[in-house]
Amino acid sequence: MGKRMVDKLVADKHEIVVWNRSSGPLEELLEQYENLEPQSGVYGKLSVAASVPDLVDRLRKPRVIWSMLPSGEVTKAILNRLSDLVDPGDIIIDGANSNYKDTEKRYEEFKERKIKFLGVGVSGGIISATRGYPLMAGGNKSAYEYIKPILKSLAKPYGGFEYFGEGGAGHFVKMIHNGIEYGIMQSLSEGFAVLQKAPYKFDLLKIANLYQKGTLVSGFMLDRAIEILEKNPDLGDVRGIIEESGEAGWTVEQAEEEEVDVASIKYALNYRRRSQTDRNIQKSYTAKLIASLRNAFGGHEVKKK
Repeated sequence: MGKRMVDKLVADKHEIVVWNRSSGPLEELLEQYENLEPQSGVYGKLSVAASVPDLVDRLRKPRVIWSMLPSGEVTKAILNRLSDLVDPGDIIIDGANSNYKDTEKRYEEFKERKIKFLGVGVSGGIISATRGYPLMAGGNKSAYEYIKPILKSLAKPYGGFEYFGEGGAGHFVKMIHNGIEYGIMQSLSEGFAVLQKAPYKFDLLKIANLYQKGTLVSGFMLDRAIEILEKNPDLGDVRGIIEESGEAGWTVEQAEEEEVDVASIKYALNYRRRSQTDRNIQKSYTAKLIASLRNAFGGHEVKKK
């Protein structure tokens, strides 16, 4: 996702310094942009840093540093590293699917050091590179106002961005989004599994295309189902092993803290967990379609037979 975001920002004339833990993606970027001429005004400028300190040194103040690493220890390590290198007034952004409670703590820690911190939930999957990213921001309000030109570029043409409050507010909103996503994928896939086993020998693609024409179940996820059904309608080579990203689990935990019933999300989460070992679930059309949907919108790996 970070690579696609860089492409979008460079195309909108921003100046970007990039660094990656492995060199392969950086070499691909350099090869991609080596024949472009920034002075033409059509593209922004892109340079590659050799290390994290080099990245910090190359940026003009106030620096804006956006981390797009996996959430957890990797993100924690890079944010700790950056905190020792940046100056007061610089802006650090965590674009991972981080737990909002961790983001809350980081916000307070950076605030004490006068470093401006934002937790930005980034959604939309693969297609957002062309359609625009939905961006859910929380943290330092002045930093949010400063980076609006970046957010506007990433959101073009059909995405959007909003500020939801201090601390971990943005990541909280993204967490609930992903929890809802689990329930939508589960119900959509269950419905098509019933259609697939019906006595009428339905053309599932025909049904999906009709459902997309103004019905209550039309939308982004059904578009992805149509893409899948166009290429592989019976999903015969797919193993229904469905990974979880963690955010649905956090949604369920938060709901329990708030004494809110989230039965659909909880069932969808448990279904994914059971799919890791339950052969009957792995063979089901429901699980195969959910796994395929994850690949269609997010590029997540699909286990094959």
